Amino acid sequence: MAAISSRRIGFVDGKPVGQPASTAGPSSTLTVAPAGIADVSAIVDTISEAFVHDPTWSWAFPDPAVRKRWWEFCVNGALRYPWVFKTQRCEVVSVWIPPSGSEFTDEDTRRVPSFLQEFAGSRAAAVAELLERFDHAHPRREPHYYLSLLATADKHRGRGLGMALLGENLARIDAMGSPAYLESSNPLNNHRYEALGFVSVTRFQAPDNGPIITGMWRASR
Repeated sequence: MAAISSRRIGFVDGKPVGQPASTAGPSSTLTVAPAGIADVSAIVDTISEAFVHDPTWSWAFPDPAVRKRWWEFCVNGALRYPWVFKTQRCEVVSVWIPPSGSEFTDEDTRRVPSFLQEFAGSRAAAVAELLERFDHAHPRREPHYYLSLLATADKHRGRGLGMALLGENLARIDAMGSPAYLESSNPLNNHRYEALGFVSVTRFQAPDNGPIITGMWRASR
């Protein structure tokens, strides 16, 4: 994991689309910074693009417009902490919850059932059960950083920016000696997380024989 620990904090490097890494120039280096309230719309747009075909969240909210409302709800909740990161134009974004933090305020947690009733309709109970399974599977044995969302905008896919941003974030977390946890909502991404030191610690399934989600843990460095 030396490559992660030596990564420059505050920058990510990705090759231009359609070009090999060996030809990538300075323009492929993007600055990473904490996001703010003014960035919510751009962050949500990036997440919406990245998760449009995600098996788990497409199952939970088949309507992309409803899914976008859910991402906005999640991002606004996470922005109470300085652990939502973006590159200059939100080419890639990450949403973290720090140790002892929570995804939602107590008030927002109370709003979730009404959100599901309004936007999931007859499927509200099934989606609520999925969220409970996420929570039940989440390890609580020691404080850790929780990666809620990682997303790359469509036109920037294929540059390695998502894993580059994750590596940059992990360098910050490594510097504090903390572990990290994430859920892989698409099995096709598991090997990417494994390459950065995450290991599978739990698996659970959405209701009604729905998609499989993998909980992955990365020990402190």
